[in-house]
Amino acid sequence: MFDEILGLPAHPLIVHFAVVLTPLLVAVVLAYVLLPRRRANLGWAVVLLSLAAPVAVFAAKQSGESLKAARFGGVEGEMATRISTHQGFANPLLLSVLGLGVAALLLVYATSPSRDSVGRDRFGRPVTLILSAVTVLLAAVSGFYVFQAGDSGARAVWS
Repeated sequence: MFDEILGLPAHPLIVHFAVVLTPLLVAVVLAYVLLPRRRANLGWAVVLLSLAAPVAVFAAKQSGESLKAARFGGVEGEMATRISTHQGFANPLLLSVLGLGVAALLLVYATSPSRDSVGRDRFGRPVTLILSAVTVLLAAVSGFYVFQAGDSGARAVWS
């Protein structure tokens, strides 16, 4: 399923979704946390990106495993080391983006006022602050891993 798209290896095509959507999720989530007056405008983007970015990262991971098995299974030496380094960032990136997506969705839900609490956070300010801190931390971790995965992949291909 993740082998080829129109006869081309899927990984180089799919990976661009992950490389674009993950930093975009990080940026929009940080804006959502740091600009509370803009939350009504940013909420829909946070929700969509929280769903799309983990799917993109998962597809990139699966297509990378397919590409490695199909074309680089017997590679040894420096190229094998580069591929292994790149592959080592896949699981931490997927887990951090999944966590960020869940935390961001919870934050949007928590900051959406319920019918009986117009203008206030659904679960109160302390819960919002804790969710905001967790979300910012996961955004930083996701940003780190998407950079490392992209950089190591580019070095594996272009070095």
